[in-house]
Amino acid sequence: MKTFTACILLTLAAAVHCMPVADITEVDEALAESYLRRFFNLTEESGPSVRRRISSFSLKLGEMQRFFGLQVTGTLDEDTVGLMKKPRCGVPDGKFGQYSTFGSKWQKNNLTFRIVNYTPDMPESQVEDSIEKALQVWAKVTPLRFTRIYTGTADIMISFGARSHGDFYPFDGPGNTLAHAFAPSPGIGGDAHFDEDETFTFRANSGYVLFMVAAHEFGHSLGLSHSQDPGALMYPVYSYRNPDTFVLPRDDVNGIQSLYGQNPDKNPEPQPEPPTTPDACDLNMVLDAVASLRGEMLFFKDSFFWRSHQQSYSPQQSLITNFWPDAPTNIDAAFENRESDSVLLFKGRKVWAFRGYDIAEGYPKSISAFGLPKKMKKINAAIFDEQNDKILFFVDDYYYSYDALKKTMDKGFPKRVDETFSGMTGKVTAGFVLRGYAYLYSGPNMFEFSMASKRLYRVLKNDYFLRCTNY
Repeated sequence: MKTFTACILLTLAAAVHCMPVADITEVDEALAESYLRRFFNLTEESGPSVRRRISSFSLKLGEMQRFFGLQVTGTLDEDTVGLMKKPRCGVPDGKFGQYSTFGSKWQKNNLTFRIVNYTPDMPESQVEDSIEKALQVWAKVTPLRFTRIYTGTADIMISFGARSHGDFYPFDGPGNTLAHAFAPSPGIGGDAHFDEDETFTFRANSGYVLFMVAAHEFGHSLGLSHSQDPGALMYPVYSYRNPDTFVLPRDDVNGIQSLYGQNPDKNPEPQPEPPTTPDACDLNMVLDAVASLRGEMLFFKDSFFWRSHQQSYSPQQSLITNFWPDAPTNIDAAFENRESDSVLLFKGRKVWAFRGYDIAEGYPKSISAFGLPKKMKKINAAIFDEQNDKILFFVDDYYYSYDALKKTMDKGFPKRVDETFSGMTGKVTAGFVLRGYAYLYSGPNMFEFSMASKRLYRVLKNDYFLRCTNY
C-alpha cells in the first residue's frame, strides 16, 4: 500500500504538508491511468518532465470527476476509483452537459439491422426479443423504423465477440467494458459489439440485462454520445432497470429528437411520461426522505438519491438500485440505525433494512413490526432519536413514538405533530436528527427543532444540507 496525497504536484517541487486522502494501491493507479486513456483522451506527454506527466494526469482526472459529479480534486480517492471499477460502455466520455451527440446522424429514417451471431448465455429467441425491444425504445419517440435482415450488410450489424474481435478496439475480459457501438457513418458506422466475456441475461439482475446494454449502445448507433445525467439511458455506467417497465428518460428523448424529430404517427400508442432526473438546485423540490449513513447524508427523490459528505460541496447523485439492487424506489421514509449499522427504507406497508450493499436477514418486513396499526397503509417520515432510543413515525398530522430498546410503541400515542413540535405548518414529509436537533421537512421547507426542548429555532429551505452544485 502507498498513500496518494491531496497535493501531488506540489510535493514534487517543495515539501508541502498534505493529509492523506486514501490508501490507493499501485493497481488502482494503473487502473486510473488506463481508464483516463480510454475514456478521457489522456495522452503520453513527450519529454522527461515528471511534473508535466502528472499535471496531465491530474487535469484529466479532474475532468473525469467533474463529468461524473464527484468532488473535483484531481487526485485519486476511494469514490473515484470505485466509479472507475463499475461496469460501463466502451465508448469514450468527455462532452459535458446533459445529452450530447457525435455530430453525425443517419440521413434516412428506415434502417436495417442484422444479428450476426448469438451469445450462448441466452436462448436465441431471448436475444432477438431483447434486440428488437431495445430498438423500439428509440422508434417510439422518433420517425425511425427498423427492419431486420438475415443476410448481407445492414445499417446496424450486431455481434458478440471477446477480446480482439476485428475492429481494433479489443474488449477487456470479464467486467468493466460491456459493449461498444459506432456513430452513423459508412462502413462500421452504426455497428454494435457486445463483449462475450460478460454474462448477459434476459430479465434477471444476476448478470447484465441485454436489453439495457443494447438500448444504450443503439443510442450510439443513432448518433448520441454519453450524457452526464445519471438517470439517462446514455449515462456511461451500467444500471439495472426492469425491461418490462422501462420508459426512455426525458434527457434521452430530448437528445434523439434533436437529431430526428418526434414520432410523426398521428395515433401512437399511449406512452408514460418520460421520467426526469431530479435537480438538487430545484428549491421547490419535495424530498421523499433524508437519512444519514456512516457519516454521509442521503437525500431521496423518486428513483434517485444524493450522497453528501460534510466536507464536500458536490453531492453525488445516483440511482437507488445502483447502490442497493434490492431496494424500492419512490420511498416514503428512511433512517439510520447505527447500532445495527443499517439503513432502513420504508415504502407502503413494508420496510427494508440494508447493511452495506446487502439486504439484512428477515427483510423486507411489515411496518407492523414497529407496532404501527395493521390498517396503516404508509408513513410519511421517520426519524431516529439515538440519545433517547426513540423512533418517531409521522403519519399525516400525527406521530407515533417507538421505544427501540423495549421494542414497543410508547403509550399515549399517536399525538398531534404541532402539539409537540409547535410551529410546524404542514405535514412532515421527511426528517432526520443531527447533533441533538430534529430537522423536519414540510414540502420544500425544513424546520429545525431542539430534540430536548422541542423548541423551533429556524425555518430553512431544503438546500441547507443538499447543496446545489451550480451555486
